[in-house]
Amino acid sequence: MIEPSGVILLNKPEGLTSHDCVNRMRRLFGTKKVGHTGTLDPMATGVLPILIGRATKAADLLVSDTKKYRAGLRLGVTTDTEDTTGAVLTSTDKIPDCGKVFEVCREFVGEIMQIPPMYSALKVDGQKLVDLARKGVSIEREARPITVFSLEAARGDSHSDYILDVHCSKGTYIRTLCADIGAKLGCGGAMSSLCRTASGNFTIDSCTTLDALGEMSEDERFSLLLPIESLFCDLPKIKLPPFFEKLSRDGNEIYQKKIGTSYHSGTRVSLFGADGFYALGEVRDYPDGSAVKVIKLFSL
Repeated sequence: MIEPSGVILLNKPEGLTSHDCVNRMRRLFGTKKVGHTGTLDPMATGVLPILIGRATKAADLLVSDTKKYRAGLRLGVTTDTEDTTGAVLTSTDKIPDCGKVFEVCREFVGEIMQIPPMYSALKVDGQKLVDLARKGVSIEREARPITVFSLEAARGDSHSDYILDVHCSKGTYIRTLCADIGAKLGCGGAMSSLCRTASGNFTIDSCTTLDALGEMSEDERFSLLLPIESLFCDLPKIKLPPFFEKLSRDGNEIYQKKIGTSYHSGTRVSLFGADGFYALGEVRDYPDGSAVKVIKLFSL
């Protein structure tokens, strides 16, 4: 039997960790080689790209994806986890009017600095922050630059509830964004719900569910696998003639002047050969000029 390989777009259900979803997919596709990109908390739902077979090689390469979220913001409360599943630290009924809320939300658009929450999967000295937080340990965290490309706020079901549609860079913590907005308003805030509506070029409309996959035949499940190159569809594509394809597969750099391309140094490219996509490459400068070199081979 040919090992399955490709990408499944999963709409993660609430209540499961991303790792729980990986374990389910291992059983459904009959392989241990399953991973994911972009961890979602148990309370979150939405787009979770699942990598199967050779696609798992891409897990550490998808660093530039932008994300879109629809989040619930509850004002007047702060918690230890920055969402409504945590222990309440403060609460108030004094909520600013919607005009002020909208005004403050606009201030968070652009390049901003954000301190990662303790309840996160980030590691410090080999330990996850969330594991330290559960032991009651809190450590100093450095603020990191993130980008919020857009943030649209709308009234929710009560005077203290709002819906946020956020388009942001990878690495943005929406829980922390909610908490920071609440802090700026002076009343506190926590995330009450979260759905990732897009990850890179993948949208929730293209996702399937664990329940649906469980009801499918093996052939039906396999037919949903997207090709590995779909992970890099926003990158420039280079098709190499057989001679240069073999050289690149063997680890040699391919000089751009020989293949008629002129991408800037640092540009990542999808490499195609006689049988289609086979590798992710990167443009680098060498003593003899600019060249493309394979950084991850996906097809032998």
